[in-house]
Amino acid sequence: MLTVTTDKNVRGHSRNGSDASQFIEATKRDALNRLQKELDKVLQSSATDKRTDIKKQFDGFTKLFTRFLDETGPSVLWDKIEKLPEDAVRNYQTLETPTANLVHDMLGKLVVVKLNGGLGTSMGCHGPKSIITVRNDLTFLDLTVQQIENLNKTYNVNVPLVLMNSFNTDEDTEKIIRKYKNIQIEIHTFNQSCYPRINRDSLLPIAKNSDLHNNMEAWYPPGHGDFYESFRNSGLLDRFLKEGREYCFISNIDNLGATVDLNILNLLLNPDQEKNAQHEFVMEVTDKTRADVKGGTLIQYEGKLRLLEIAQVPKEHVDEFKSVKTFKFFNTNNLWAKLDAIDRVLKNDLLSMEIIVNNKTLDKGQNVIQLETAVGAAMKSFEGGIGINVPRSRFLPVKKTSDLFLVMSNLYSLKNGSLTMSPQRMFPTTPLVKLGDNHFSKVKEFLSRFANIPDILELDHLTVSGDVTFGRSVSLRVSFYDDTIIPRPHLMVSVFSIFLWGREKLSYPGYNPGILSPYK
Repeated sequence: MLTVTTDKNVRGHSRNGSDASQFIEATKRDALNRLQKELDKVLQSSATDKRTDIKKQFDGFTKLFTRFLDETGPSVLWDKIEKLPEDAVRNYQTLETPTANLVHDMLGKLVVVKLNGGLGTSMGCHGPKSIITVRNDLTFLDLTVQQIENLNKTYNVNVPLVLMNSFNTDEDTEKIIRKYKNIQIEIHTFNQSCYPRINRDSLLPIAKNSDLHNNMEAWYPPGHGDFYESFRNSGLLDRFLKEGREYCFISNIDNLGATVDLNILNLLLNPDQEKNAQHEFVMEVTDKTRADVKGGTLIQYEGKLRLLEIAQVPKEHVDEFKSVKTFKFFNTNNLWAKLDAIDRVLKNDLLSMEIIVNNKTLDKGQNVIQLETAVGAAMKSFEGGIGINVPRSRFLPVKKTSDLFLVMSNLYSLKNGSLTMSPQRMFPTTPLVKLGDNHFSKVKEFLSRFANIPDILELDHLTVSGDVTFGRSVSLRVSFYDDTIIPRPHLMVSVFSIFLWGREKLSYPGYNPGILSPYK
């Protein structure tokens, strides 16, 4: 019940500090009480045999929602960000390679986790993103399985592969992994939580019952930060601890560079005795480039390393955040975490991750909020966390067809599920490729525009817009011109120009065959 009192000393809607805080607390309690009542109704509509699991997920959501209500200011005060200590980020090149006799025992203590909750809809595909064909008729999942199988065969070990699915990907993934039953690999799956979307105005769930399949829009997977709780709830954390496993390597399944690295594993299992360093959490970072300015970075804050995402940055400091000089690393989302540390953090309720408020508008125009967390944001909850500055080759995500263009090209060779940069590539980085959304954003459209993927060994930068089709035997190369050949308006093209070698011609906005054509 809301009680209203009047006071002749109160003018209009003004309140003193105590009144204001009491009002805010009252509204928060009201919002939380109303949410819990609605969740109880949804829970009662579920099948009896599923209520225990759903109750666990709703408890997790209620905890997240309570934190959302309690947060009143920025998660990071910009002026309190400290300079990174010299030993905060270790150069990968300084890591020791383990001797052959150590590798077998090391791999026996490892679990590989792939985040497999995303759909391929942004690339015009149905079902899990992990089943998109990437190269040689192999999918992301095929390549991952090949990598682990090769590891197991080479070192005579049994490194388990764990897939964290979402309700969007679980059913299809379970059907697909049956084809690997005769392969030397142990595959486990578990589902991340299924949380209710809430109305942006009322802060109440839009779901009226637990019928997920007939009202998919009412539910969402709450980001990969949900890994820790869901991993424990699945029983897999306890199982692997009992087996003597010590670390898990976590990465996105669409990052084709995220393979098991023995040097990093050696650092974790055989730490430098002089420094007596036991690292419970490692984040692989790499040098920021012009393509990565929005990526999360490592900062020192209140005496601990933590992840800073662009969403946490005040508007007036966004340019500073994007600066390669100020923040020169970015997070690859390749993470290594100690299993018993995960267990301890969860048991002692020490897990702390910043909430990402994701505002969405559904197809029917309804405005909703999704509360999410990022897996790397848990870093500050662990002891001895460090970053490792890894080569760029360990960050090869496929988020768009422009990324698919790169991994399908002759830039890379494929062996045992792993992509390796061609030694013929003159440059240390991959080309910056931008393919127009109108004609290239969907995989089917993208493939229809290439008779085969061009030779791009000598390419530095490619931007394509408009209705462009590539023929066979095309090479795209860096070429340099002086002003006697390229007039001043074409200066940008003179630095990153495109030459076609072969029979086929290419047209694109700004292309002037009188200037650039090799056929003139």
